[in-house]
Amino acid sequence: MPSWRKGKRIGYCLNDKKKKKLNFQGFEDLCRQRGYEVIEIDLAKPLCEQGPFDVIIHKLSDLILESSYDSQSHQLIHDFQTYVETYSSIILLDPFPAVRLLLDRFESYRLLQDFQKQDSCIFSPPYVELNSGTGREAVARIREQGLTFPLICKTRVAHGPSSHEMALIFNEEGLGEVSAPCLLQSFVNHDAVLFKVFVVGSSHFVVRRPSLKNFPRGESARRSIFFNSHSVSKPDSCSRLTELDEATLEPTPPSDNVICRAMRGLRSTLGLSLFGVDLIVEKQTGRCAVIDVNAFPGYEGVPEFFSALLNHIETLLESHEQAARARVLVAEYSLHQQASHVDKAQESTHDTNLRAPWLANSLETPKSAPAESSFFTFAVLPAVLSRH
Repeated sequence: MPSWRKGKRIGYCLNDKKKKKLNFQGFEDLCRQRGYEVIEIDLAKPLCEQGPFDVIIHKLSDLILESSYDSQSHQLIHDFQTYVETYSSIILLDPFPAVRLLLDRFESYRLLQDFQKQDSCIFSPPYVELNSGTGREAVARIREQGLTFPLICKTRVAHGPSSHEMALIFNEEGLGEVSAPCLLQSFVNHDAVLFKVFVVGSSHFVVRRPSLKNFPRGESARRSIFFNSHSVSKPDSCSRLTELDEATLEPTPPSDNVICRAMRGLRSTLGLSLFGVDLIVEKQTGRCAVIDVNAFPGYEGVPEFFSALLNHIETLLESHEQAARARVLVAEYSLHQQASHVDKAQESTHDTNLRAPWLANSLETPKSAPAESSFFTFAVLPAVLSRH
């Protein structure tokens, strides 16, 4: 067993629904097989009584959201964050600030827009944020930003049951049916196929899912369509909204090069290890668009998730161990250098003390030597100095 694996403790904090969905017991078993101790964290008890931890895995999105208005949730998140900051060597999957950004579509879509400016391998369809009122009040901004009907409306909050409630808007009249806070985005035809990319550290897995069918571009008299994205894009979804009106070839999946490049960039931009990205291929151009991103998804359709997660954890632990050893070596070298300078200084002092006082003085400030030493001063001393 590698030294960096010995005695390591992995804590996790997931609600019952998440544990059941992931069948997390399988991950616990895998960890124990490799020699790790696994601890389920109880937020009702002080973390210092349950630690120490080398790694903590969490899905505390509910609490993070509630912490903005509920004092008890706020205290739990504050205590958790304080503990992690106090014991800074803990590997947290993932940092609260990064997770918090993905719970707000306004924030996460701004990040996607910024990433698009840095790397054009993928694009984010244009959108506008609706902070107040109804969609009718955003008509001018919709035109300014170059959005085109149909529009897809998404809630600002990107977590929880209501976050999956969406609408397709086909005209200005339909904008009056949606209210703030929400996000309005140009709908991109993609032949009813969604590519979900599940990221685990430097690894990623692509799963094909059903999605919304194509709609004619431009404003039309069609009535708005309200739907739940879970009823459209889950593996077992069966909806009329996913049935194409015309026969068409399935879109070519994004190339491995594009996905690798995009996920590497997003991992750096988002500051996350565990996240999911929804990609589509635009029908007209073949370009790859990112239409949503979320923290610690369900990893449905990824049987390798547990092994990938543990491999990522081991990579982080080994990296931390190497960094710690490097710090020790640097500290030891620094102490050695200091000791060496002290020894040299002592030797220099000792040599000076052994010299005849008048010789030491002659090497510092020239003075008149005693008459009886004139021969040494003018004949021998120059030779001594020349050797120094």
